[in-house]
Amino acid sequence: MASTDKKNDTPREVDGHFSMVRNFYLADVITLMNGICGVQSVLSSMRYLTTNNVRDLYLSMILLPFAMFFDFMDGRVARWRNNSSLLGQELDSLADLISFGVAPAALAYAVGMRTYLDTVALTYFICCGIARLARYNATVALAPKDATGKVHHFEGTPIPTSLALVAWIAYFVKNGLYLDALPGSIVEVAQGWELHPFVMSFVVSGTLMISKTLRIPKP
Repeated sequence: MASTDKKNDTPREVDGHFSMVRNFYLADVITLMNGICGVQSVLSSMRYLTTNNVRDLYLSMILLPFAMFFDFMDGRVARWRNNSSLLGQELDSLADLISFGVAPAALAYAVGMRTYLDTVALTYFICCGIARLARYNATVALAPKDATGKVHHFEGTPIPTSLALVAWIAYFVKNGLYLDALPGSIVEVAQGWELHPFVMSFVVSGTLMISKTLRIPKP
């Protein structure tokens, strides 16, 4: 059976036995650091809900650029060392989903987007991230590549672009515009159904991720 690593798209022949330690490469450890940053960000957002300490919000936000750094570095390290993990593609997608899908949604909830419709919008955003990563994994072998095997472009916006939403929220928090002070306040869509207008930016971000026609050159 052959597997493909997301970062260098190189098929590898594997046997039926998997050792969690022996099959990990340096690039996979870096990928796990991405996931660790994402998990810690989610937990910091959750901690804020019990402590109301704004430092927990700042920690949640600060961790995500570090996650993006590790996401950027793992592919470079894999190409530099000319090796890849048997589970590199899956590790990278799962780490990205946590750091750039679940963590931004958890942060949005923590800063005040907590109505039922808000949670529907945030769930849609995360599901778009899942679909986008699954589509990439399923089609990467057929995607156009250059001489080094690198994919030319992304279909839809890459999931790390959600950090733009995190930066926006960071600006709000820095200026005290969160919880009841969120810009746009709260809108009653129908009787008993409310949402915060800002949550629609997550809907737009998710929709752009799953776009089939939008093509973004891969750096």
